[in-house]
Amino acid sequence: MAKIIDGKQISQEIKNEVKEEVAKLKEAGKEVCLAVILVGADPASAVYVRNKKRACEYTGIRSLSYELPEETTEEELLALIEKLNQDKKVHGILVQLPLPKQIDESKVIAAISKDKDVDGFHPENVGAMVTGTLGFLPCTPAGIIELLKRSEVEIAGKNCVVVGRSNIVGKPAAMLLLREHGTVTITHSRTQNLREITKQADILVVAIGKKEFIDDSYVKDGAVVIDVGIHRGEDKKLFGDVNFEKVEPLASKITPVPGGVGPMTIAMLMYNCLQSRKRVED
Repeated sequence: MAKIIDGKQISQEIKNEVKEEVAKLKEAGKEVCLAVILVGADPASAVYVRNKKRACEYTGIRSLSYELPEETTEEELLALIEKLNQDKKVHGILVQLPLPKQIDESKVIAAISKDKDVDGFHPENVGAMVTGTLGFLPCTPAGIIELLKRSEVEIAGKNCVVVGRSNIVGKPAAMLLLREHGTVTITHSRTQNLREITKQADILVVAIGKKEFIDDSYVKDGAVVIDVGIHRGEDKKLFGDVNFEKVEPLASKITPVPGGVGPMTIAMLMYNCLQSRKRVED
């Protein structure tokens, strides 16, 4: 029987730590502020934005919300980002992805000041992550590392296999595991002998975007399994990329869906906002 890694509890610990530090900054007359931009009315994005606002409220971070219509042009969005870049009272800027098709996501990501890019997607922050220099880490991969550390999982020297190579989760998760001295293999849709590779993993991170794709035939006895996927079934029940019922008896530790990696993303966003404020010279 695997020990369940409780992302809700660990994310709450992080938010409480952030709340405490934000309160100290407020006592010193310093406010932390996050600007969130939502373009269009994608229902999933609206839920994420609502959750981010809620987390800001809880931690004491001021949140500015910009809800723009679906037909917003790229120029209009870039002009708003530039205005927020220049605003010294704003410490974090987050543009909720995906964006409508008339807007180039890569242009938008590059337009956000690297010093306010609390999502950790700006090319300079990605470079800083790879070289191990100061920057913002992307929230979901950073949350995965916190889950492992706070669950007393040793990463150094372990075989770590990442299933998935997206810029948002797969690649950065691999880089951060490497930074913690794991021996890292990245697998993806064209990997041959996937089962043989994943069965070598002491730590298996699954971010492939396919519902319950990983079953017990992919997992070594005693592995730590981190499931990043989230899929909604017909009855609105949530599933991950891992078949929890089949894998849980084999694993030593495993994240559930929901309540595993998901809550960590927003907790790490709050952490990044706090770090951004602390780096500002008043």
